[in-house]
Amino acid sequence: MNKKQRETLKKIFKKPERSDIEWKKIESVFKALGAEISEGRGSRVRVYLNGVRAVFHRPHPEKETDKGAIKSVRKFLIEGGVSNDRI
Repeated sequence: MNKKQRETLKKIFKKPERSDIEWKKIESVFKALGAEISEGRGSRVRVYLNGVRAVFHRPHPEKETDKGAIKSVRKFLIEGGVSNDRI
């Protein structure tokens, strides 16, 4: 995981949730953690990490992800075995 990905991961775990994280940076973190990513219908993105599956919606037309989605991403990462300690 490179420095930018670690910074994005810190932002994901930061409370209160931020609404300025670009989706492509979140996908980059998923890939760095070894997640499998596949396209779903429309803006859906399927992510599989350490036995845990989730479906997210890419934000559009904006690039940034909203606070509710950040909470979901954080919950998914925790269930997939990723913690603040890994940063």
